[in-house]
Amino acid sequence: MVLGVAAVVLAADIISKVIVVATLSDRHCLVGGFVPSPAPVRLLGGVLTLCESRNPGAAFGIGGTSTTIVFTAIAAGVIAFIIRTSRQIYSLPWAVALGLLLGGATGNLTDRIFRSPGPFRGWVVDWIQLPHWPVFNLADSSITCGVVLFVLLAARGHRLDGTTHPATGRSARHRSAEDDQAVEPAAPEQPPAPGRPDKPWQQHPSGGGG
Repeated sequence: MVLGVAAVVLAADIISKVIVVATLSDRHCLVGGFVPSPAPVRLLGGVLTLCESRNPGAAFGIGGTSTTIVFTAIAAGVIAFIIRTSRQIYSLPWAVALGLLLGGATGNLTDRIFRSPGPFRGWVVDWIQLPHWPVFNLADSSITCGVVLFVLLAARGHRLDGTTHPATGRSARHRSAEDDQAVEPAAPEQPPAPGRPDKPWQQHPSGGGG
């Protein structure tokens, strides 16, 4: 499941970047209100803008040209960690979360390796622009969704092996009180009532057999 989700994300990211480079290479993104010529493709009344931007840093334009190799090494380390951790996963939501992270990291790492200006120094193709938000691509979106799902699963106590942490805090105390009320204490053991002796001659110590 991890590899399947990652493969879908990687394929979608590569195909979208190929189309963007082929059709939007001359339509640069809006920067500081400046509209380049030719103008980028604006959809949904300007809410969504399609353009091309090359990013030497991390996701959403973090960093610069001096950090390209550093982020390449970090992405490779993240990919190796996810692949190693995937052997311990027995939870479908966790598999989806790590698959999204793996696919997104691999998509951007592919640009680092194969795009200009050179191997492991390539600039990532970004092409989705929203108002008041850095330009991004499908790999960045996949990483963001994976991180959000990661946080939600951890907050709800879901483990990689499919089990769930016991409730904590107020809910745990409330559940403990309900359990105490549900289990009634066992009645103390009572000594047996004196009964009739099995043999008549055992009624008195001095009695004998007849």
